[in-house]
Amino acid sequence: MRKPKITVIGGGTGIPVILSSLRHEEVDITAIVTVADDGGSSGALRSVMQLTPPGDLRNVLVAMSDMPKFYEKVFQYRFAEGDGPLAGHPLGNFIISGIAEMEGSTYSAMQILTKFFHVTGKIYPASENPLTLHAVFKDGYEVAGESHIAGYQGMIDHVYVTNTYNDDEPTASRKVVDAIMDSDMIVLGPGSLFTSILPNLVIPEIKQALVDTKAEVAYVCNIMTQYGETEYFTDADHVEVLNRHLGKDVIDTVLVNIQKVPQDYMDHNKFDEYLVQVEHDFAGLRKQVKRVISSDFLRLENGGAFHNGNYVVEELMNLVRMKKR
Repeated sequence: MRKPKITVIGGGTGIPVILSSLRHEEVDITAIVTVADDGGSSGALRSVMQLTPPGDLRNVLVAMSDMPKFYEKVFQYRFAEGDGPLAGHPLGNFIISGIAEMEGSTYSAMQILTKFFHVTGKIYPASENPLTLHAVFKDGYEVAGESHIAGYQGMIDHVYVTNTYNDDEPTASRKVVDAIMDSDMIVLGPGSLFTSILPNLVIPEIKQALVDTKAEVAYVCNIMTQYGETEYFTDADHVEVLNRHLGKDVIDTVLVNIQKVPQDYMDHNKFDEYLVQVEHDFAGLRKQVKRVISSDFLRLENGGAFHNGNYVVEELMNLVRMKKR
């Protein structure tokens, strides 16, 4: 029998948690990864080389690979602060960027690296061009650049993307639309709503594919609200923003964590962007989606609150098996 096809869309540190668990299941996985990051090492390399930023792709590559732990340690090694122009750059970012320059695109670089590192599944950058994320706030003020958005004191109304180095309309990478249309399930998130998930969904071709696909569309809602993005948001607010950007109620299923983060557990010095736990609005969710899966998806680690990838994937697999029946 054909393996279920599951496509995971997002960026940041959220989707690698899901992908690292999903790769152990009997499924055909595709990861579609945001290319709008303009901060840190990724931002520096993209501005110098005018290539799509490598950081989110690097984390997804590691999550989906069976590389030995030492190789992973080497690939993820970050140069020390005293290393001059190398400071803060992960070695893997240089490897991805170097192969992208050699091959002429980050898309081609990822296809080579997925074979080199024995990746389970396929990894596509959302676009083959670096994108600039624009946030328009409720007061009409606009901020360009993902790394600058959290610095403005206001509530985001909507976001959109433009090509960074030309005026053409942003387009999806080759095979991205086909992957969405051929999937049995699309998984959005977890991850920063406005800066990791939506930069993919507002690319016109990807937006249209999500509207047209017959796949089950599941959203893994964030555990914590995020400074500069989702202050005071309930889980229903997260879904409302996604559906509004897509132009219709596209989300079929929402997975929400109902396990409490212990009071005073979060290390807010280490995880300074996360505020408080997302509150639940089940009535609001049921107005927007067909199905709400609420369970203990919480993993506490090093002073942070994360999703337990195994628990989330167990529910996703139950769902995809039910849909196939």
